[in-house]
Amino acid sequence: MFSRLLSLVTAPTLDVHAHCDLPCGVYDPSQARFEAESIRMIIGKVADNPDPDFRTRAILIKEERAQLVKHHLCVLWTDYFKQPHFEKYPHLHSLINEATKLAGGGGAKGSMDADVADQLIAKIDEIAAIFAETKNA
Repeated sequence: MFSRLLSLVTAPTLDVHAHCDLPCGVYDPSQARFEAESIRMIIGKVADNPDPDFRTRAILIKEERAQLVKHHLCVLWTDYFKQPHFEKYPHLHSLINEATKLAGGGGAKGSMDADVADQLIAKIDEIAAIFAETKNA
């Protein structure tokens, strides 16, 4: 009976369009950059500290941060950037792929190389520049 009553009430519909899945301000590459900067800092601290317990904890945290970088970049890739962005910036797919690889096991997650962390930050900065352009468009 309740469903029959609801079918009698028709609410007006409104078509809306958005450039992303949630309202503006939810997505931002600065989240990935913050985690990548943490990775860079941890690498430096581990290099300066001989304590094996500290080093183990720091490496575990670094690996968690690398996973978060991958997460934030993948969310941007799949939820924020849309086909028009990829058409305007044809290198965007490969740029995000390269950045996630730099965050992964073959990159910052599996390495204590500060240069790899710096490369990751540079890739995130490239993505951030494109992101900023799309937000201003």
